[in-house]
Amino acid sequence: MPHEGNLLQAAVVFLLAAVLTVPLAKRLQLGAVLGYLFAGVIIGPSVLGLIGNPQSVAQFSELGVVLLLFIIGLELSPKRLWVMRKAVFGVGLAQVLLTGLVMGVVALWLFGQSWNSAIVLGLGLALSSTAFGLQSLAERKELNQPHGRLAFAILLFQDIAAIPLIAMVPLLAGSDHPTTEAQGLQHVLQILGSIAVVIIGGRYLLRPVFRIVAKTGLREVSTATALLVVIGTAWLMELVGVSMALGAFLAGLLLADSEYRHELESQIEPFKGLLLGLFFISVGMGANLSLLLSSPWVVIGLTLLLIGLKLPLLYAVGRRVGDLNRESALRLGVVLAAGGEFAFVVFKIGRDQGLFEPHLYDVLVLTITLSMAVTPLLLLVCPKLFKPKVKPVEVPEEYRAIESDAPRVVIAGMGRMGQIVARILRAQNISFIALDTSVETIELTRSFGGMPVFYGDPQRPEILHAAKVDQAEFFVIAMDDPEINIKTAELVRNLYPHMKIIARARNRQHVHRLVDLDASPIRETFYSSLEMSRRTLVGLGLSQAQADARITRFKNHDLQVLAAQHAVYDDAAKVMQTAQEARTELARLFEMDRLEEESDKV
Repeated sequence: MPHEGNLLQAAVVFLLAAVLTVPLAKRLQLGAVLGYLFAGVIIGPSVLGLIGNPQSVAQFSELGVVLLLFIIGLELSPKRLWVMRKAVFGVGLAQVLLTGLVMGVVALWLFGQSWNSAIVLGLGLALSSTAFGLQSLAERKELNQPHGRLAFAILLFQDIAAIPLIAMVPLLAGSDHPTTEAQGLQHVLQILGSIAVVIIGGRYLLRPVFRIVAKTGLREVSTATALLVVIGTAWLMELVGVSMALGAFLAGLLLADSEYRHELESQIEPFKGLLLGLFFISVGMGANLSLLLSSPWVVIGLTLLLIGLKLPLLYAVGRRVGDLNRESALRLGVVLAAGGEFAFVVFKIGRDQGLFEPHLYDVLVLTITLSMAVTPLLLLVCPKLFKPKVKPVEVPEEYRAIESDAPRVVIAGMGRMGQIVARILRAQNISFIALDTSVETIELTRSFGGMPVFYGDPQRPEILHAAKVDQAEFFVIAMDDPEINIKTAELVRNLYPHMKIIARARNRQHVHRLVDLDASPIRETFYSSLEMSRRTLVGLGLSQAQADARITRFKNHDLQVLAAQHAVYDDAAKVMQTAQEARTELARLFEMDRLEEESDKV
């Protein structure tokens, strides 16, 4: 059973490498992708040699890219894809042609490659990594930003363009087995037939299948069905020479409007994450680090040349064709400047067909891998290059001129909580003044009957003085940001020591910090949660009186625990111990209430 032992050993090595390196990379703000690449380099043949055959892993790990494209297809729909046609087939085509042309010319003139090798090199390096780019954007929550949407469109076109490029490499190499017109026609018909099978199956076969599987109620069968759809479609497309990833994308696209879309996505997502990680590990394993040691300046120079050429071209395409602003175009360039996984496939075919030497192939693979590794670092630097220019807020003079006749209450923040406080005070004819830094909020609030709301930052002493806080009885802090609330409470306490402060708190830690400032904290979701619990208890069969008693008991007990924890809130161990003791005590109190109610019935 040595084979099974080797398989288990490889699984342990992969998982251990990922567990050790990825959290470290995330902590250093380098992103999970760089962690996976680094893990692959460490366990690969170039360093520790724990995995001897990276190619066997790479073939399996490509399923990660397949599952990624399937989920992307699920999140789209044919209608949405049609709306994106300009970005996909306009901007995407412009990027591939422009970048391919420049890269090809550099390979032809600067490095003396033949014209056919230069074409393959140019177009291959024009492709970016779909998995890497989308993963990086998702980690930074930038997929829905302008540069994220355009990056997705360009990557989608590149995946489509990879199909004819892969088919074109043997022709450029002058293969010994030229394809006849009949064979070429047969191949095209096979591709069209496979796409037709996927379309018809997706429309008329998959939904009844999923309906039958859903009725079984067996989650594992549902998972197996989802994987069968993805992997089966990818396999069918690969049989006819189409990219597996593109086939999976087409399957996802056809199921985007299905009622089982969310179920499919939830079933596939865990496998996608693991296999994508395995894909990046396999990329790192494939890097021939001996070249970096023997010819460091060549490899580093080519990596910098690749990014140095590709990034400005992407920036120009984003600005001129994609209508992005300067910062978004720069981010687009940084995300897509690295080489892509399809380049590995294209260059491998080129090597096998004799277009370039094995040494050049190894250099290209290492260059693309290093470009991927550099990208997270560039993403960290990118925001510092374009610091957003803070435009002065145009505030009407009537909002700035704070007019007040000795208010009894000053409210800082006119969001959801502040507005309710203001409405109740106004209904009681209690004089108050409110401060906010959002012109839109001030306009909206004033439109409902001329509320005394003015533009002003409550963290500025001169604003507080203008609002006559010194003559008020209460200062209500109702802003969304808990840190700003605490800083405002500190300022008000320092300037007006005898002021009664009521402040909005997000959690228990903020409660403790506000109590330290002698402010009265109000937990923003505490009382609404109590009301939700009360209604739930009544719905579960308790009487109104019983539910009210339970809620009152819990509220009083929680306030006592909060007061006890205030003395030790900076000691996590003691806070945890107090919480455990409180849970036991609360259960005992509820049990006593239950026994007392039963005895009253008797």
